[in-house]
Amino acid sequence: MAKEKQQKAAKEPGRIKQMVQVYRTTKQHDRKLPLLMLLAIVGPILVSVLLAFLLGGGVFSWILWPITGILVGLLLAMIILGRRAESTAYRQIAGQPGAVGAVVQSALRRSWRGSEVPVAMNRQQDAVYRVVGRGGVVLIGEGPQQRTARMIAEEKRRIRPVLRNVEITELFVGPDADSVPLHKLSRTLVKLKPTLRRAEVQAVHNRLVSLKQAPVGIPKGIDPNKIRSQRPR
Repeated sequence: MAKEKQQKAAKEPGRIKQMVQVYRTTKQHDRKLPLLMLLAIVGPILVSVLLAFLLGGGVFSWILWPITGILVGLLLAMIILGRRAESTAYRQIAGQPGAVGAVVQSALRRSWRGSEVPVAMNRQQDAVYRVVGRGGVVLIGEGPQQRTARMIAEEKRRIRPVLRNVEITELFVGPDADSVPLHKLSRTLVKLKPTLRRAEVQAVHNRLVSLKQAPVGIPKGIDPNKIRSQRPR
């Protein structure tokens, strides 16, 4: 028991140090962070004090409301820190190969299915990722649209025969002006109009995964993904 308590006590400073490190790192790239966190903490406290003054209730009210305001303020500050840190991290890796895969792996909600491994890639390391969610199937091109648009069209033709009644959306993350910024990719996916039920999401995902298993025309024992990657672009 004593060892477990010591281990728990040792973990707490680690978490605090980690949060401090995240704050310092994010602050270097996000000058608005300190002000936003300060407002997030001070705002609820001021509101709670005002409520205690207006509603009355004696000493109990003056204790309860400020404590509530402090807790709410700290919670909001942590939420802001997390979101701003995530946004800053994505800005730093934006434009690098595999950046979209990092978003797919870590930022998508449970209602989405996908892999950080692209379904197609060319020699310039442009890639196409595929995710499935309530908004249907989404093909995400990573790189200049001039190159990824053709790759997405090829992938769309490949999966369309098994998804005749499923919405397929195309998104582009790259240097083009009308591309989706990397740090907004997760929110863009969530905002898509729902076209599938929860049970259908898993069924569609399983159908797409099954395509990896020796498609018609490819001999057994040959990796179809390797064949696809060797095709001339």
